[in-house]
Amino acid sequence: MVFSSLIFLFVFLPILFIVYFIVPFALKNIILLIASLYFYAWGEPGYIFLMLFSIFMNYIFGLLIHYKHNKKTYAILAIIGNLTLLGYYKYSSFLIENVNATFNIEIANEPLPLPIGISFFTFQAMSYIIDVYRKDTTVQKSLFDLALYISLFPQLVAGPIVRYNTIAQQLKSRVHNIPLFANGVRQFIVGLAKKVIIANPLGEIADTIFATSPNEISVTTAWIGILAYTLQIYFDFSGYSDMAIGLGKMFGFKFLANFNYPYISKSISDFWRRWHISLSSWFRDYVYIPLGGNRKGIWRTYRNLLIVWTITGFWHGASWTFLAWGLYYGIIISIERAGLQKILNRLWSPFQHLYVLLIVMIGWVFFRADNFTYSFEYLQSMFYLNNVALFDYTAEFYLHDKAYLMILGIVFSLPVYPWFINKLSQYENHHRLRPLATTVHYGVGPFVYMILLTLVTMFLVNSTYNPFIYFRF
Repeated sequence: MVFSSLIFLFVFLPILFIVYFIVPFALKNIILLIASLYFYAWGEPGYIFLMLFSIFMNYIFGLLIHYKHNKKTYAILAIIGNLTLLGYYKYSSFLIENVNATFNIEIANEPLPLPIGISFFTFQAMSYIIDVYRKDTTVQKSLFDLALYISLFPQLVAGPIVRYNTIAQQLKSRVHNIPLFANGVRQFIVGLAKKVIIANPLGEIADTIFATSPNEISVTTAWIGILAYTLQIYFDFSGYSDMAIGLGKMFGFKFLANFNYPYISKSISDFWRRWHISLSSWFRDYVYIPLGGNRKGIWRTYRNLLIVWTITGFWHGASWTFLAWGLYYGIIISIERAGLQKILNRLWSPFQHLYVLLIVMIGWVFFRADNFTYSFEYLQSMFYLNNVALFDYTAEFYLHDKAYLMILGIVFSLPVYPWFINKLSQYENHHRLRPLATTVHYGVGPFVYMILLTLVTMFLVNSTYNPFIYFRF
């Protein structure tokens, strides 16, 4: 089950709201836990036992780390246990394929169906274990509360990666009120609209173009394809994060932001402070800093950056293209740290943005393609390094019939919405403009959200294209 499905929107969520807000607070966590486990089991009933095993394992190790003397041993065993689960289901088939290819042997290799969200809930569990070991948080003595933290359905399958110490207190006591709930509804609807109205149609364009041989598309079509994917993955991923954060607010939880308009960045370092913030900060705090960060000399800093970004790439999927994608960013961020950042700071601001967009779009080619051959051929078509045409009928069709989608995506990838809300707040404090601003805020605002929800419903009813692009994560 995914957030952008009719059964979630009009069956699962309404029933859960009714039950959740009827029962007393003492039962709310139990209701959420049952709903979260049901949500996860909807698509993968067999893997619910994997989830339960992960919960129980981390619960026991958390207690052992807290109460026993050899804390480091138990912490290491817990991390090994979590990484073993992740490695077995996500990387074992990839490892066997490469061993077979390298040594020309034939080890039996039946690819395992990947448990949805295993990278997210495994990293959450490890952050809990590490924080307990570091004494950055108190151990959770309630198995049910820890189970809720690991399995909480809003952020279970596509993030953000929520640290235990972020919501530890909220598991015990949290506020439910109408303003927070209404704010959550608005954020959820915005995220849903990002996913269904913008990301899905752009995804159809990207899928069609990337399903074609790079030697059969024009330069313009290649750029349209990568632009469509660049916008799709942003609106899809940030949309899911908005929906998760919005749902959290509806149930009294306050999750941290996961995206901050990354396409307005002026450097790649800045881009990764704005994109998938929870993952970037996770690797910073649990891998980069423990390796020494930037405290042990410039060369070790570069080494640490390359290690962290290679692992980051591999986290996204069991493929050499993902690993190369991560290494690519590690190299670029190292070059920026080595002096490129100073040069960028002197450039005209639009050139800084263009630099980031060019680097990011090249990176997305490797992220989207299935292999290096396709990636390099696609890049050759983008930069007119082969014999393809500059323009073709396909490009003409997309520019004529679908240009509005790309314009819509470009506009709303900029901080237009927060700018508007900020201006509205300023006008509400201005005695002459207050009536108009108040009318827009409380009169027109709800109407706009209702229109968005209606449009989303129409899109979902009339279209069968509603991909879940994080199945490899």
